[in-house]
Amino acid sequence: MRWLGTPLLRLSALLHGLALLLLAWRPMLWPWLLVLVVANHLLLMGLGLWPRSRALGANFTRLPPAAAARNEVAITIDDGPDPEVTPLVLQLLAQHGVHATFFCIGQQVERHPQLVREMVAAGHAVANHSQRHPLYFSLLGPARIRCEIEAAQQAITAAGAARPQFFRAPAGLRNLLLQPVLQQLGLQLVSWTRRGFDTVNGSPESVLAALTRNLRGGDILLLHDAHAARTAEGTPVIVAVLPRLLAVLQQAGLQPVTLRAAFE
Repeated sequence: MRWLGTPLLRLSALLHGLALLLLAWRPMLWPWLLVLVVANHLLLMGLGLWPRSRALGANFTRLPPAAAARNEVAITIDDGPDPEVTPLVLQLLAQHGVHATFFCIGQQVERHPQLVREMVAAGHAVANHSQRHPLYFSLLGPARIRCEIEAAQQAITAAGAARPQFFRAPAGLRNLLLQPVLQQLGLQLVSWTRRGFDTVNGSPESVLAALTRNLRGGDILLLHDAHAARTAEGTPVIVAVLPRLLAVLQQAGLQPVTLRAAFE
């Protein structure tokens, strides 16, 4: 299906077309037209730096209404697999009988394919978090974006996981060129409802408070196994937070599920 763009992108295209017509009709207007076009580009750039924005294309920040009605939530774990932290996370999830969605980096999957096989065997879902997790992902053109995503898809399936249905941009940052690529590859962009900034915040209490504030069915929670910050005792924050988070979810009557299960 042809991608027609969001209303904002269609409006931006119309603005550029009108600017060209006005420039041909009244060349002396060029300074004002330049300001208008630059302002439009700055707006689009700013929206790409807002991970939960839907202005550049479809972006799931919550589970579907049916999943929310079932009091389901999704725990998503980014940047792995990590040879030190991921096994601890898998052990904690198994102890509580909980399934999560791991947004994996392709290069990490290639280094540690056995951890992906353990995720799959335990009933977890594996999703796409790009091949190399470049921090300049939002500056890439369509060919480079597609290369990053396709390489990760291949790495994940080669490790034994099902072909991912979901993609999360590195750090959540993207540009207006991402959505057409995702549509061509049959992927859906997913961000989150809330996060604890556990890559930079070493306080389990603070991370837990951020994740559970106004917690309700349909929420998508973000944690990290790789690049996890450390507590004062040197424990990866996710390892310290996860048991407490699962206890809070149980007390609230909320059931963690994978993204694949929630959207099916």
